[in-house]
Amino acid sequence: MASLKALKIRIGSVKSTQKITKAMKMVAAAKLRRAQSNAEQGRPYSQRLSDVVASLASRITVGPQSPRLIAGTGADQRHLIVVASSDRGLAGAFNTNIVRAVRRKAEELVAEGKDVRFFIVGRKSRPVLTRFFGADRIVGQHDTSEMKNPTYADAQAVAAEVMRRFEAGEFDVAHLAYSNFRSVLAQEPAVDQIIPVKPRAANDAGVPAASAAVEYEPDEEAILAELLPRNVAIQIYRAMLENQAGFYGSQMTAMDNATRNAGDMINRLSIQYNRQRQAAITTELVEIISGAEAL
Repeated sequence: MASLKALKIRIGSVKSTQKITKAMKMVAAAKLRRAQSNAEQGRPYSQRLSDVVASLASRITVGPQSPRLIAGTGADQRHLIVVASSDRGLAGAFNTNIVRAVRRKAEELVAEGKDVRFFIVGRKSRPVLTRFFGADRIVGQHDTSEMKNPTYADAQAVAAEVMRRFEAGEFDVAHLAYSNFRSVLAQEPAVDQIIPVKPRAANDAGVPAASAAVEYEPDEEAILAELLPRNVAIQIYRAMLENQAGFYGSQMTAMDNATRNAGDMINRLSIQYNRQRQAAITTELVEIISGAEAL
């Protein structure tokens, strides 16, 4: 009977867990709709701004007067990877996939003899990066634990810190790692270079590709000086929005799987409980009948 009692307690425990995972799935699904809408609305602007900056960058000749965010430091030795992850878990492989992409990029750079450092946005990536690369490689972290929904002000704060470190000469190239939201079931990790800006690729004739002939007023360098800091903040903001949608999508899927698994376990435990209960009843009946026959 002790075994039956233990099974009954276990079934109750799994049912409680199932209620929690089902509730978490519903909350994630409700939050996902808004997060997905925000991510989709932010893409056109960030993509267009990135295209404009790349187009402008391809039109100018880099010189001493060029903005540093496009001219760079003149070196390619020190790299900073801004790793955007979440502050919470229970979202399947969401954070793991981002960190895996970061590790691949960092290992490629290290193999080329580059010095790699990390700036963390969202605490979940820190333990893994610390384990593989050491705590001394993490040069900073932006606290997002109180951030319910990403805002442009949050992205500006991160961008300001990254650009401050760039102006201080702490790194030559900066990359942004995040997860592109494709669908509830698919999030695609990406590592994009954000500092210095990559000029638009040239065509077969060696001329930078352009969608149309455009004259800029004032000149390209003056426009770039204004747009480049904004572009860094916008790309970080987009990464935050994409991450939030990806997190809720991954969490919804993970909690749905957990709810299904809990249901399967409840069924298996219920069958086991009923079999043992039936066996116990049968044993008692046999004992009663045997005692009656002995009399």
